[in-house]
Amino acid sequence: MRSVHAVLISLLLCLGACSSLPYMDPVKINVVGIEPLQGEGMEVRFAVKIRVQNPNDTTITYNGIALDLDINGQPFASGVSDEGGSIGRFSDTVVSVPVSVSAFSVIRQTYGISQMKRLNNMPYILHGKLSGGVFNTMRFVDSGTLNLPGSTTGKR
Repeated sequence: MRSVHAVLISLLLCLGACSSLPYMDPVKINVVGIEPLQGEGMEVRFAVKIRVQNPNDTTITYNGIALDLDINGQPFASGVSDEGGSIGRFSDTVVSVPVSVSAFSVIRQTYGISQMKRLNNMPYILHGKLSGGVFNTMRFVDSGTLNLPGSTTGKR
């Protein structure tokens, strides 16, 4: 009976501790650029530049970032960076994350693009996380369409 009481008291203390954590609005992410990087073998690499906005009244400190990029509903690229930093209250910063694209993904996307007969306005979804420790990791999602400069629509 004593052990049951001890467990209940422990659970109540844990719940009380969780409820005392401050509420944080999710970070806002926008893809602001994609630049080519040197790859190896049949691998293609890019630096994905994202703007991270902190809509909170407290500084966000992070010590790593991970990204997964889907294009046309298919996995396309993924990457990680151990870059760390902080984003001040009600502030933003641009973070660059190197991502890798497998040759298979390039072939799959090339086939999908040929089926769509266009290179512009490809839908993308970017999933990721800013790692800030056990209780401060922030996950994010951004979606939109890629607008490639100088792309063709397939019409003449």
